[in-house]
Amino acid sequence: MEIRNFILLLILFVLVSCGSDYLPKPKGYNRIDLPERGFTALKNDVPYSFEHSVNAFVEPDSFNLAEKSWININYKSLGGKVHLTYLALDTDGKDIKTVVNDAINLTAKHQIKAYGIEESMMVTPKGYTGVVAELSGEVPTQFQFFVTDSTRNFLRGALYFNTAMKNDSLAPAIEYIKVDMIHLINTLEFKK
Repeated sequence: MEIRNFILLLILFVLVSCGSDYLPKPKGYNRIDLPERGFTALKNDVPYSFEHSVNAFVEPDSFNLAEKSWININYKSLGGKVHLTYLALDTDGKDIKTVVNDAINLTAKHQIKAYGIEESMMVTPKGYTGVVAELSGEVPTQFQFFVTDSTRNFLRGALYFNTAMKNDSLAPAIEYIKVDMIHLINTLEFKK
């Protein structure tokens, strides 16, 4: 008789414990701790200078080691990199029209996945012309820019993240690095 009571009690316990008031956990976002902002002068031997974040380190671009003036600004703690490519104009068929068209076409390739591309022109304190493109949506690069003196120098930058997180989760890090890139653009000086 004891086993029968135990089984009935167990069945009753299972039936009572299975209520319909279960609520699933809401989706959470990854926590991103943003470092305190600070800047330092670029110390690499390249044909340009600027101030970059003290929270990022400068490294050679591993994609094209032959180009010594191509570098990455690596935000390791945020999982992002800004790829910087430099071109000397009027060499090897690299005139201003060609390189600007190439930069615009590289940004336009993201139109397939981008919800929108917002471009704005700017003039830096040194008098250089720049174009900043902010892309929204699930695109591989959310922020691109180029700056030129229109005669001798051209610098292009693109922000990439090496993560599978959605861009809405990365939004704080993207905004943080955007501010740093605007500072970089405003302190940029071509040496030639």
